[in-house]
Amino acid sequence: MKTKLILTAILLNFMTLCFGQQNQQWEKWDWLIGEWKGEGDGQTGKGGGTFSIKPDLDNKVLVRKNHAEYPATTTKPKIVHDDLTIVYMDISGTPSKAIYFDNEGHTINYTISYADTSIILTSDKQPNSPVFRLTYTLNNGESVSVKFEMSRDGEKFMTYTEGRCIKVN
Repeated sequence: MKTKLILTAILLNFMTLCFGQQNQQWEKWDWLIGEWKGEGDGQTGKGGGTFSIKPDLDNKVLVRKNHAEYPATTTKPKIVHDDLTIVYMDISGTPSKAIYFDNEGHTINYTISYADTSIILTSDKQPNSPVFRLTYTLNNGESVSVKFEMSRDGEKFMTYTEGRCIKVN
């Protein structure tokens, strides 16, 4: 009985050690981690802003902070938009999920997919709510294109805003 108890304790300790030492891999995000500055255009008008993506919580999550400003026009007031996104791993250790919050009170749950030089965040379908898609595409290693789209059916997307960013740090 004592031997079984000791073996069980050793096994549990070993499992905890193995899971605790797993190296969270962000290699699909390496090119996007850093600080970026850009300009863009869309339904909100021409504007500019910054975003950063940085590892946090001992490299267990990525935190994206975004700030965008669209100057006032003769028909629209100035718009200031701030948001926060947390990218996290699924049970297999793949960065496949994210949650988004903004200063307008929106919360969006995203599923992440990858294609060649793009990272695509697509919102989970919710009844009576649009589907959102945020895409980052690496351009020749020098800049990143960012596109935010919306869809009523999750199939046909229309661009809401898009821009190009340059890494500043």
